[in-house]
Amino acid sequence: MDNILSTQDLSRDFISGRDTVHALKNINVRFRPQKLTILRGRSGSGKTTLINLLGALDIPTSGKVFLEGDELSGAPQNQRDAIRCKKMGFVFQSVALISLMSAYENVEFGLRIADYDPKNRKDRAEEVLGLVGLTKRMHHRPGELSGGEQQRVAIARAMAHRPQIVFADEPTAELDSHTGLQVVWLFKKLIEKEGLTIIMTTHDPSMMEVADHVYTLEDGEIIDER
Repeated sequence: MDNILSTQDLSRDFISGRDTVHALKNINVRFRPQKLTILRGRSGSGKTTLINLLGALDIPTSGKVFLEGDELSGAPQNQRDAIRCKKMGFVFQSVALISLMSAYENVEFGLRIADYDPKNRKDRAEEVLGLVGLTKRMHHRPGELSGGEQQRVAIARAMAHRPQIVFADEPTAELDSHTGLQVVWLFKKLIEKEGLTIIMTTHDPSMMEVADHVYTLEDGEIIDER
């Protein structure tokens, strides 16, 4: 099976005063389509830096990122922006929902930003909210939803425009373990039903058994793969 996303000797340095912090060091990873891959590691291990580079939110100091065999990291800014808008979705630890909008309006607004066909926005927003189990809650605002429900709205918004890859950075960190595991099983369901590829960061060991593939990071390096 071909890799949908991969890296070659990927490194990212940051300047801190007079010091250089080597956040990532020569990372070589591969991601297969329609799989759940977890990037595991403690805070400061480099997993968020890696997900930012994979999602074209940041540029490496050296090395390359490839999307479907084409170099992504060296593409012009406008091309990377377009790829990120059309082919990628993002779920963050902070759900970043618009508080004055209902769940439905948050998802539909995301479709507008992605330039999704206006004729199909309503049906698609309702469809994805149904997929994440929120059909009866779609007209509630975030403040009227539980933490798990808010995260499901964020997931629906991230995948509504039919991206190839969804990046989820610590999506369960603010949730209790039971609700967090429900979110990960939801990811598995969406991979099956929507054909998504999901790359998720976490430090929670209870999530590992659900993943198709796990990379463990420590001090900016891959120390284990399974």
